[in-house]
Amino acid sequence: MFDSEFGRRSTRRKPSRELRREAKKRLDALSPERLKVATDFLAYLEERESNEATEELLRIPGLLAAFRKAEKQTPVGKLTDWRKVRKDV
Repeated sequence: MFDSEFGRRSTRRKPSRELRREAKKRLDALSPERLKVATDFLAYLEERESNEATEELLRIPGLLAAFRKAEKQTPVGKLTDWRKVRKDV
């Protein structure tokens, strides 16, 4: 994190809300060209995070096979809404 007051990286952890406010302030100050670069970089980070989560799931032994088996056992449109199965969930 960059501590703008002192012009260096801060070691304290900022709450998510504060980080979002700081990011918005920084984005609002960018030129349209730099804003495009920042948006592309954020999209890259978002995709990378999604891919990492997918890879983590795929490392669970047997998950993909169980998922494919469940897909075959579930006729299209013949699903039960989970809210009807357990109302206390």
